Amino acid sequence: MTAPFPPIDPYADGLLDVGDGNHVYWCTSGNPEGRPALVVHGGPGSGSTPGPRKTFDPNIFRIVQFDQRGCGRSTPSAADPATDMSVNTTGHLVADMERLREHLGIERWLLFGGSWGSTLVLAYAERYPERVTGIVLVGVTTTRRRETDWLYRGLGRLLPAEWERFRAVVPDTDDLVDGYRLLQEHPDPDVRRHAAVEWCRWEDAAIAHESLGSPGQYSAKVDAALLAFVRICTHYFAHAAWLEEGALLRDAHRLAGIPGELIHGRLDISSPLETAWELGKAWPDARLHVIEDSGHTGSPAMGAALLRAVARFAY
Repeated sequence: MTAPFPPIDPYADGLLDVGDGNHVYWCTSGNPEGRPALVVHGGPGSGSTPGPRKTFDPNIFRIVQFDQRGCGRSTPSAADPATDMSVNTTGHLVADMERLREHLGIERWLLFGGSWGSTLVLAYAERYPERVTGIVLVGVTTTRRRETDWLYRGLGRLLPAEWERFRAVVPDTDDLVDGYRLLQEHPDPDVRRHAAVEWCRWEDAAIAHESLGSPGQYSAKVDAALLAFVRICTHYFAHAAWLEEGALLRDAHRLAGIPGELIHGRLDISSPLETAWELGKAWPDARLHVIEDSGHTGSPAMGAALLRAVARFAY
């Protein structure tokens, strides 16, 4: 199995009231009576897209997607400076996922997530292991401070010119992530937008070498999506996702008995292989697949590995 499935449209969608004035957008596609699978998008703040549906056999899976608080079609948008970010944390998102499961009448589901989505999947699965049939993660992250520090500081050793430009936006602080977070709260919309553009320029620099992936994807966002994305990213990363350092690896024993597939590109310099390797050792029921030609944004070989990983849970 190497070719993705054809594009499909949702057969149902809606807005779920999750409290705190937030309504989370969700949609379902594939087989209404099929095996439930929840797709958890990355970012944080990227919003859901149709692409991941093509990884699932629509005759077998009931594919559930949702936009995390503040992004995509969820309301209110983090692009609006009046949106309260204090009620947008990892704990809130985990609770939203569980509320969505109950709303859709699903007993247990397969979890599928990439990049930040893998952090959120792990947080949910370690909180509600009895609700999980299996896990597929790609571009594995746990949002430890050491991971964030690498992406927004250490990686500058490989990209000195790009990092100098990124650094110049917040010259008066050593905490670049928090500096960018504060700029997203600035009353001047031009200041907010300039900082958001430079943040995405740096994100693109980190994946620019990935000729088999999708370099340039961050800056391609339209204004509202770009502003929401950066505001949410900086908010989460400045607070280490409200997770104790190393907690997701420490508590991986809670995943015992849950089969997992970990897929990671060896050429991923923004999220190095180390984290996926450590998770694979801490979670004996998971299998790690290292994709030799892939970075963070994927390759045909990574796509094929994802198809095989999901197919494992089809029967």
